Amino acid sequence: MLQGYAPESVIRVGYIAIGIGVVCLLFIAAIAIFVPRLYGPPVAIAASIAWVLPIALLASFIAPGFRLALKDRNAEAKLVQGQLLGASSVSTSMRLGMLQVRTRGGDELFLVAPARLKQVPGNQVNVIVTITPNLRHGKSVGVIGQRMVPRVEPPVPPVLKRLQQLPVITPIAISVAAIVADDAVALSPIPASSTVHAVLAVAAAIVLGGAVYGVSYLLQQRLTAQAQALVPKT
Repeated sequence: MLQGYAPESVIRVGYIAIGIGVVCLLFIAAIAIFVPRLYGPPVAIAASIAWVLPIALLASFIAPGFRLALKDRNAEAKLVQGQLLGASSVSTSMRLGMLQVRTRGGDELFLVAPARLKQVPGNQVNVIVTITPNLRHGKSVGVIGQRMVPRVEPPVPPVLKRLQQLPVITPIAISVAAIVADDAVALSPIPASSTVHAVLAVAAAIVLGGAVYGVSYLLQQRLTAQAQALVPKT
């Protein structure tokens, strides 16, 4: 998910994720202290489960990139040279453009900051791309040869911007929905045993979180179809 981004930015995001994880742990600790006195241990466990979800999502999405960013921070960048096949200031990743280069090993696609693609022309010239070895972040782009044809950037369709935002919004929305549903039911005075109360809380979190995921999946399918419809037919 963080492939192509600058190691410094990924490390900063990693530290923010660690801070969010600590806050979630503090909420779990508070629930473990106060809720058992009101509704019993099973309800406290159920109310705590939802707060584990953000930690798990952050670990699965950010931790791999964070480890690679730590390696890239002191690693020597690699030079890749080849023939320019195409470039675009937008991609499926937020705030990153695309650069396609034909090298000796085959065609390669690099994610590069749009500001570094302004000098890339529209004609097929040789380019040199400096990338980090792990995150493959494009640190610089050099052009070898004459810039004969200016590269024309078409307007960015709104559907593409929404596709970029969806992978970020979806985990946040699922986590918020699960926490709100779980804790709302767990902290409500339900006239039932603590075990049944806990089951209802977990069930509410699963239902609402699953509903958000389902809506996100359908929206992604719809946006993908709209984006594919914009591709010229050959």
